[in-house]
Amino acid sequence: MLVAYDGSGFHGFAAQPGVTTVAGALSGALERYLRHTVDLTCAGRTDTGVHAWGQVVSFAAREDVDLDRLHRALNKTLRPSIVIRDVAPAGDDFDARRSATARVYRYNILNTRVADPFAARTAWHVTRPLDVAAMRLASDPLIGEHDFASFCRRPPDPEASLVRVVADARWRDLGDGRLRFEIEASSFCHQMVRALVGTLVEVGAGAKKAGEMTAILNARSRSAAGQLAPPHGLCLWEVRYGAQGTSVAWWPAASSAAMTSAW
Repeated sequence: MLVAYDGSGFHGFAAQPGVTTVAGALSGALERYLRHTVDLTCAGRTDTGVHAWGQVVSFAAREDVDLDRLHRALNKTLRPSIVIRDVAPAGDDFDARRSATARVYRYNILNTRVADPFAARTAWHVTRPLDVAAMRLASDPLIGEHDFASFCRRPPDPEASLVRVVADARWRDLGDGRLRFEIEASSFCHQMVRALVGTLVEVGAGAKKAGEMTAILNARSRSAAGQLAPPHGLCLWEVRYGAQGTSVAWWPAASSAAMTSAW
């Protein structure tokens, strides 16, 4: 399934007892329709308050399931906070997480003196003037293979690698104070994008210099980087799947289409 959701009312994607989560809502709706337990696999777990436009979820179901009816039933049950954009059969070798070759996140900032109530759920309102040119310059060292320990929450396993490969990282000035950071990588570690954005905003505000970014990366210490950007500006925008012997009927790159509820 290709899934979009407003993360404002959810305690993240992963199912947790006693709280409302995206996976909990999805699983409950699926199990009521399919009449059997469902084990969901997602392309990337989003934290509390983080949104998605191109989340991909896979699960096992009977071959005779009417996907059109399933699609309509799920959207009737889950709307408006969760929307199933597409449902399609996949090969037995497809796994939403392990088959993914890249993930794209977007982070929205509204850099204006006065807030916009219609952007309040999907953009971080920053009143300090930001130097977008400096933020772009500071993004360049992120591209490539690096240890992102300075920008990640430490995992429980001290031996876990925080090396990630970033294919692209750039800022777009959309006009009227609307800024968008877009980053693509094979995978991300916990809170990586929010830590990167928080640090880049400090560069834009003049609290840090663009030339410090390489040193911050090399420090491999969270204390070397900047603040953590708030979750509501972050959106899992797209998940990409390459030629790995997997099969899926639709191509998730279609998630690049204009997002009606944000930018």
